Amino acid sequence: MTDIEFAWSELGGDPALLTRVSTVVRDGALPARLPVRQLARACVGACALAAAELGARRAGLPETPEVRVDDAAVAAAFVSERQTLVDDRAPVLFAPLSRFWRTADGWVRTHANYPHHRQRLLRALGLPADADSVNSRPAAVENLLAGRRARDVEDAVHEAGGLAVALRTPRQWAAHEQAAAIAGRPLVERSRLEGARVRALAPVGGGPLLPAAGVRVLDLTRVLAGPVATRTLALLGADVLRVDAPGLPELPDQHADTGFGKRSALLDLAADRRTFEELLATADVVVTGYRPGALDRFGLSPEALAERRPGVVVAQVSAWGAYGPWGDRRGFDSLVQAATGIAAVEGSAERPGALPAQALDHGTGYLLAAGVLRALTEQSADGGARLVRLALARTAAWLTEDVRNGAEGDPGQDVRRTGDDRLDPTPWLARTDSPVGRLRYVLPPVRFDGGPADWARPPGRWGADPARWL
Repeated sequence: MTDIEFAWSELGGDPALLTRVSTVVRDGALPARLPVRQLARACVGACALAAAELGARRAGLPETPEVRVDDAAVAAAFVSERQTLVDDRAPVLFAPLSRFWRTADGWVRTHANYPHHRQRLLRALGLPADADSVNSRPAAVENLLAGRRARDVEDAVHEAGGLAVALRTPRQWAAHEQAAAIAGRPLVERSRLEGARVRALAPVGGGPLLPAAGVRVLDLTRVLAGPVATRTLALLGADVLRVDAPGLPELPDQHADTGFGKRSALLDLAADRRTFEELLATADVVVTGYRPGALDRFGLSPEALAERRPGVVVAQVSAWGAYGPWGDRRGFDSLVQAATGIAAVEGSAERPGALPAQALDHGTGYLLAAGVLRALTEQSADGGARLVRLALARTAAWLTEDVRNGAEGDPGQDVRRTGDDRLDPTPWLARTDSPVGRLRYVLPPVRFDGGPADWARPPGRWGADPARWL
């Protein structure tokens, strides 16, 4: 079921357009026990088709351009954060305290890449939060967690505002209340917020064909699905302005990977309210990637945005969904993999495993971009503000559907992650100079006839741009 037909249906797309999609199948792409390659192909293909559909409408083309999905390009893009080099330096992907830990009754996965998450984790465990303290090093955490129950750690760290989840099997997750809440939701939640008039986008022409040209996207996202979505919209011609709080640091390597095509500004939403309201007044799309409800106090709930900016497209992504008992929890791809049973399926009897890519983040990101593009297409005919909402845990439910239906897979299956079965990413890599250094990066996998093959600009320095539209 992890195919483009299902993804396109969830996006509300015309099934007749699926004949415009062709696929280059590569058996060595994203090797895993779960159908990661098929999911990745479906997400990128649906996004490219949504782009081609909108591009055809804006350019007045007689038919939708053909879409070509190459598994090798998709596989490279799904590990773009690993392939991006700054001045030939390898990226730092996970901090020392972001990993699996053995507990008295199983395993727990923590995430502490950001300093504030690291401090909360250590305080929840009763350890000093001083980075130089011997008690805050991995060995001290390992010794402490070995004597505790995984779900007790999960609860304690959550109460402290940190990030940790107990490892679960697919069956254990299926019995969880959050899994039940997710199961009742579509993969892509789409709704109409109000009845604003039809807002036609200006025609586009010339080359390359940029379906989102002239669309202003206010990017309020972090790690990693949201930035992937807005990076894709920037590829397609949108004016993407990412706005971050001055006191909330960003990981430099992550910005180097996901900042292509965008501008980046720092803005205190409370102190600089007037500037922010000016941005909102002419924004066409607002994309948020914070914990559900975290931005509501700034008037950024979907309903409030639609009232203040009629015809806006609101796109939201979260880890666990904006519902259920975990609806207010923070989360990341690695934690969702651990909680939903993916790490158990991909692991062994000795220890948990992981997907060959942060596929929940990347897949959800491309679907979120596709949802925005489809909303813009629908608006051009029917008007109305639109809401598009996705969750990593719902994408995980899609990926693990066959497992939850009884096909547990063979835990002894040899799924190699190195060697000849891995595709060579070199054809999909490029180099460019940028304000952050000399970059090696992955070319975009979203391809359609006449469309862009690369971003118009490399990432600039994080937070260095003015908070205004071009």
